Amino acid sequence: METIQVVLDSKLLHATERAARKTGRNRSALIRDALREHLHRLEIHELELRDRAGYLKQPPDERECAVWDSEAAWPEE
Repeated sequence: METIQVVLDSKLLHATERAARKTGRNRSALIRDALREHLHRLEIHELELRDRAGYLKQPPDERECAVWDSEAAWPEE
């Protein structure tokens, strides 16, 4: 691991310290986890944008959608 310096305003620092105590982690672990989660969300967002662009470029055929509509329906109980 590498050590870096991050500047936080006092309100964010105090909130970080409270969250770290509440979750039983130190600040560094909390910040690492938060950054990992944020980077994961960014990756998911990029994949969603890519998929959306693909569907806009080549929309699915209506017949193709009709086949999947029956598969996506919830079974009756």
